[in-house]
Amino acid sequence: MKKRPTLFALLLALSPAMLHADDAGNAVKDFQYKSALQASQDAIGRQVSTWPLTDADGMARSFAGFRGKPLILSLVFTSCHSICPTTTRYLAGVIEKAREALGPDTFNVAVLGFDAANDSPLAMKQFAQQQGIDEDGWHVLSADAKTIKGLTDELGFEFFGSPSGFDHVVQATVIDANGRIYRQVYGEVFSTPLLIDPLMELVLNRPQPQQSFLDSVVDKIKFFCTAYDPARDGYFFDYSLFLELVIGAVVILGIIAFLIRELVAGRRLGNA
Repeated sequence: MKKRPTLFALLLALSPAMLHADDAGNAVKDFQYKSALQASQDAIGRQVSTWPLTDADGMARSFAGFRGKPLILSLVFTSCHSICPTTTRYLAGVIEKAREALGPDTFNVAVLGFDAANDSPLAMKQFAQQQGIDEDGWHVLSADAKTIKGLTDELGFEFFGSPSGFDHVVQATVIDANGRIYRQVYGEVFSTPLLIDPLMELVLNRPQPQQSFLDSVVDKIKFFCTAYDPARDGYFFDYSLFLELVIGAVVILGIIAFLIRELVAGRRLGNA
């Protein structure tokens, strides 16, 4: 089982811009971010409710509509002019790599505006256009204050009003196909496998009940033979691993065939 990173390590992974404090209250502000990060980690394993949402075209949606596939959820506020745009553009690049590795329709991606007073469907649509995510496969969402409060509590996402808008932990939440929080990924910029590896575990290593036996076997082969190449920051199908599996299977079958042949030959000699 993988160990969860310590709070200290996770704090180091956060953007330095998220750790600023008032001149008179460094210790207090640091404590707030540590508690916010702890709340985020405590949310792992929690079920997300079927909250009502509104898409960028003003159409009513429900969180239940994302069930059936893993979901990557990022929270932003549209009046942010630095961290939220940077985070979203970087996330878009990682999502593109994930789709290349896993397939374009294997998971959902949503960006939700958590500033209920200002993040209207129109504001979210403009934000999406500015960040280049106004395309198929991206869901850009708004919600009322009650929903934002309930949903952010479930996600372990805490935010504080500040002169620049809001202070918050920069996180993308990985939610499984049943609506349960599976992983939190932190920072404006993060290592690509931190997001794609948990997606691989959900998409390829946890077959859905309706999958045939053959589909399940194929998905497991994809999981074990898909490797990350840090040189090009992308994933590829490692045929050498597949060949090793095939060669290993052939060797085992050969040994079994040899033992059966020797057993049959021994019985013949015993009967002669």
